[in-house]
Parts: sequence; structure tokens; C-alpha cells
Amino acid sequence: MSRAIVHIDMNTFFVSCERLTNSELNGIPLIIGGGERGVVASCSYEARRFGVRSAMPIHMAMKLCPQAKIMKGDMELYSRLSHDITEIIQEKAPVVEKASIDEFYLDITGIDKFYGSYKWTNELAHRITEQTGLPLTFALSVNKTVSKIGTGEGKQKQNLEIPEHLVQSFLNPLSIQKIPMVGEKTFQLLSRIGIRTIKTLSEMPVEPLQQMIGKNGIELWKKANGIDNNPVEPYTERKSISTEHTFSQDTIDVAKLNRLLQGMVEKLAYQLRSEEWLTSTVTVKIRYANFDTETKQSRVAYTSADHILTGTVTDLFNKLYQRRMRLRLIGVRFSGLVRGTYQIDIFQDTEEMLALYQAMDRMKNRYGFDAVMRCAGASFKPNNKNEILKRKS
Repeated sequence: MSRAIVHIDMNTFFVSCERLTNSELNGIPLIIGGGERGVVASCSYEARRFGVRSAMPIHMAMKLCPQAKIMKGDMELYSRLSHDITEIIQEKAPVVEKASIDEFYLDITGIDKFYGSYKWTNELAHRITEQTGLPLTFALSVNKTVSKIGTGEGKQKQNLEIPEHLVQSFLNPLSIQKIPMVGEKTFQLLSRIGIRTIKTLSEMPVEPLQQMIGKNGIELWKKANGIDNNPVEPYTERKSISTEHTFSQDTIDVAKLNRLLQGMVEKLAYQLRSEEWLTSTVTVKIRYANFDTETKQSRVAYTSADHILTGTVTDLFNKLYQRRMRLRLIGVRFSGLVRGTYQIDIFQDTEEMLALYQAMDRMKNRYGFDAVMRCAGASFKPNNKNEILKRKS
């Protein structure tokens, strides 16, 4: 039996959320993002007509579309509405994967036996829009890759259903850039040897492709041929990552404790970025020498940036540690995780900050976590026997 996989994409999600609360923003070029030195987090279709795109520097976007209105963005609003959408989908769909704050995969295999899959999905889409006021596009096909590509095409052609026997004819005329894993470098590499459409790529022998691109060559060839066996992974809000440090000798050294906390945050934030998670809830835990244990938590806008999370953790620790007794344990936990492509806080960070994080992560990926660390957190040693790194679900 063929699978039935739905991809739902909330159209220009941040822009649509802002317009939901302020109708005066309807119909005008709108850019959501940081200040003058920041980057575009999202933009309206009116701004896109001028060439504005997500992740573009704000100053470049303003040159292309000087009449655009720029808004910093309200991540709390976006997170709340994303949660509302998730609840509506989970109430109806048997298996749901929340791929990002505004993207969802649904496995509805078998529904067609009792109720048409497309009709069911269309009714769910109407329900989401009616209850939230937010527009969306969906595509229904046999796997995640084809459905995601279908959603991109559906923004111009309305919602699509791509049955198994039409998958290849649907994919063939499209640019290879439509395949999710094809970035600019891969596109340029393949273009130089005349591979620009999915049809040409699908007909290429897989061995030369693997030699050119490496281990991803086979996966790319499969996607070009409409093959993707990746399952829809059920989403849960309860996932978290955490780390705790138990001292060999109880301490009251606040400076040392703050340095240790910063190192713990840096390690966890790097793990978030490496695994493409964003956190929305930060918790700090302390245990006194008499074994009294206290915790304090705070909600944050979805992020995986050290400097933002460090500030939150430091603030929580200062509010939590009031008794001035010696501590035997401290811990940090990030929860309320969601998959996403927004690697760091693009609403506040500059181009330089984005480049710094990317460079640091490249060095850590190549040479190990200890290759580059902030001075304040350098005293935190991830290999310390007393440290416990946990991942909960």
C-alpha cells in the first residue's frame, strides 16, 4: 500500500501572524527582521516581488524595496500561534512531525480506505485557517520529499495531490534547486556539467554522482527519482536536553559558578544547533549542601544562541541562589524543543554575529567542542567525570 504523506507549510508565517493582529499591514511590502545590520527573518509576497528573500541582510533588502515596512517581530506571538496550529493538527492526524515552527508532516496512510485522503487534508486545512486566521499551503503524495516539493509548487498552483504514478512526471521539469538538500554550491557544481532539471539528474548514473558529491550523491539521486523512505517522526513537546555538574567539594564561589554555567550553556547551545533544535524553555537547577534542591525556569523566544541563553541562565541563577549556602550541584535544561532552520536569533543578531556562530560551529565540528570556546566558559570541561549529559523525551 502506498503511503499518504502530507506536508503543510504556513504561508509567510511571521508576516501572516503580524497581519492577524494589525490589518493595516495587509497588502504592503513587509519585512520581519532585526535592525539595520540584521537579516530578514521573513517577508511578504509583496516584498518578494522586489527580490527580497529570507536570510538576506536588511540593508540589502531595503535597497531592493525601500518602501517596505520593517518590523522586529514578536516571537512570543509566533510561538503561541504555532502551538495552536500544532494542537489542531494533533487532534485530527494519526502521526504528526513538527519540522519547524511553521512546517508539519502528517502520515495519514490508510485514511483513504474510509475517507478520501485529499478531502480529509483539505478539511483539516480549512479548520486550521478558520480557527487561527492563518493561510497555509499543503501537498499530498507518497513521501516527505515529493510532498515538500509539492507544497513549494502549490503556492502558485494551489494545494496539490501527487499520486504515485504521477510523481516522476511532476518532478521531471522542475529545477534541481527544488530538491530540499540542493544548496547553491551543489546547484552550481551540477549546472557546470549540464544538470539543471530533476529529469536530467534522475537519469544520471548514480556512481559518477556519488564521486562528485560524496555520500549524499546516492540520497540526491533517490530524491530525484521520487524515492524517500524516511518516516514521519512523531512530535512531542516534552523533549529536552540538559547537563548537570556535581562538585567534588561543595562551593560558594559565585564567580566560579557563573563561569561553569556559561560553559554548560555553550555546550548545550552547540548541541541544539548541531541537531537543528530550538528551545523555548530554560530551567536552572541547584542543590545545596544539605540536599535541598530548587529550580527556576523561564520562557524564551525560540533560539539556539549562546549569548541569548547565557543571559537567561545567569538571570535565573541570580534569582534562584539566594541562601548563600554551599552548593553541591548545578544544572541547566533546555526544553520545549522544536525543529527549525532558524539556527540563532535572527531578530536581534547582526550579520557579523551570524558569521561568528557559523565559523565557531565549523571549527567545533572539525576539531571538537574544545577547539574554540568563550573565555568565560572555558573552565567547563565536557569530559569531567562528574558531569551528566542527558537527553529526555
